[in-house]
Formats: sequence, structure tokens, C-alpha cells
Amino acid sequence: MTQSHPRISKAVIPAAGLGTRFLPATKATPKEMLPVVDKPAIQYVVEEAVAAGLDDVLMVTGRNKRPLEDHFDRNYELESALQKKGDAGRLAKVQESSDLATMHYVRQGDPKGLGHAVLCAAPHVGDEPFAVLLGDDLIDPRDPLLQRMVEVQEQRGGSVIALMEVAPEQIHLYGCAAVESTEDSDVVRVGGLVEKPDPADAPSNYAIIGRYVLDPQIFDILRRTEPGRGGEIQLTDALQQLAEDEKIGGPVHGVVFKGRRYDTGDRGDYLRAIVRLACEREDLGPDFRTWLRSYVAEEM
Repeated sequence: MTQSHPRISKAVIPAAGLGTRFLPATKATPKEMLPVVDKPAIQYVVEEAVAAGLDDVLMVTGRNKRPLEDHFDRNYELESALQKKGDAGRLAKVQESSDLATMHYVRQGDPKGLGHAVLCAAPHVGDEPFAVLLGDDLIDPRDPLLQRMVEVQEQRGGSVIALMEVAPEQIHLYGCAAVESTEDSDVVRVGGLVEKPDPADAPSNYAIIGRYVLDPQIFDILRRTEPGRGGEIQLTDALQQLAEDEKIGGPVHGVVFKGRRYDTGDRGDYLRAIVRLACEREDLGPDFRTWLRSYVAEEM
């Protein structure tokens, strides 16, 4: 039997990475601000949090990340110029980002990994469950993954991670979960986790993707977690402790995602994400798809 748990209202978005895979574009521009069609990637992530009912957003940033704060702040000069032009459409788009959520910011300081970035959120989150959204994974709003994860956490307690089946030869690129089925077809019980395993040693082909709903006990574990793979404090290592002993902070469950996901953490996948989203836009899609068919036909 399920029971009700406290309502989640806070989201944490780690955004302190250097974006080295996108150099030189990210030398002076945060990777989270790179446009996906005509919106920066980070705005899609904040919109997803808000759509799931999480309108209190903490962004964990680092040096040279000030444009993130500027994007979600008011720009009175630009708004005034658009008002004078009578450009109501663009004015609404500019104001949309500043009205999305209550935004907070904290600097990570030393880049000690995802686990450390999450730990930086402890003073803001306090003693309540919260969500973590990674900016490299964009989830299509027609596939409400985070909303489902929040629902599962409120019913079952503990922590919930997002999982996706991948080809066995790709599992070394992800954190991997050992799972058991539950009465819900899209929910599994997580018995163990390992970060980027060798395919021969992987307990499954269920990969962790960048969405988490975490019990606040994760903070105490992260404070005691030693640096792991890559010399960083791994969130996966802390979740492994929760999975091993649910008395610490409840069980760990996974929601198996089979919807539309756009990976913007890799240059090739970033380009594919732009093409896919542009093709689906009502204002851009028809003309763009026509051009794309013509281009492919000529090149092939």
C-alpha cells in the first residue's frame, strides 16, 4: 500500500561545468546558454521544473556563469525598446524567462563533481525532498517524466531516479542500475548502482539519465562520500548507499522513461536536437522540413 509523502516544491540545477566539449564557443559563454533553436538550453530545463510544480529553483553555478542570472532577470532597456516598437510577441518572449520561477543562485567554487554540486544546495533545500535536473538532458514537454517521478516519490517516499534502456555497448557512458520490477510497469526498485561500468560487468542496460528526486538524507551521505571515479564526489556513489540500506532515507526507485529525450551534452547530439525540435515547430517546421528533405536528397 502506498502512502502520501510531503509535496516537493524545490528544484536544483547544477550548472557549474566548463563546457569543454563545446570550445571555443563556451570560452566566454556558458554551455547552458547555447541556443536550442531560439531558446537557451537552460530555459527548457527550468520550464520542465515549473511544469512539474517546482517553481522554487536553485541554480548551482560557477565562474563566468553570470549570463545565466541575467537571462532569468528583467531587462528593462530591452523591454522598453520592444514596447516602443509595439513588438508584443518578442516582448512576451523576453518577459517569459523572468516570470517563470523564483530563481536562486549559489556558486559551487571548486569543481568537485555532481555530488558536490548537489551538496551545495543543502542550505537552500533544508529537510525536504527535492528534484535535481541536469541541463544536458532535455525532456520533451509532451512526455512529463519529472512529473511522474514526483508522483512516485510522493507515493513511495525515498528517492527516485530516471532510467532509460540503452544498447549494452553504450552502458559504459552512463551510471547503471540493478533493478527489480514492481506492480507499476514503468517503476522499478533499485537495488544497486554503478558509475560507467564496463559492459561485461554492468548489472543491466538501464542507464541513469539526468533527472533525480532525492530524499534530503542524501546530503549527510554526500558529506561523508569520498571522491570516486575521476577524483570527483559522485552522486551515484551516494545513491548506492541509499539503495543498500533504505533505513537511511527510504528506498530508491526508478522511473523507466520511453519518451522523447534530447541530449545536448555532445556536439553531434546537440545538432540533432536542434534539427528535431525545429522540425516540430509550427512556425519553423514546414519550411525547414522542406529544405531539409531537399538538402539530404542533394547530398545523398
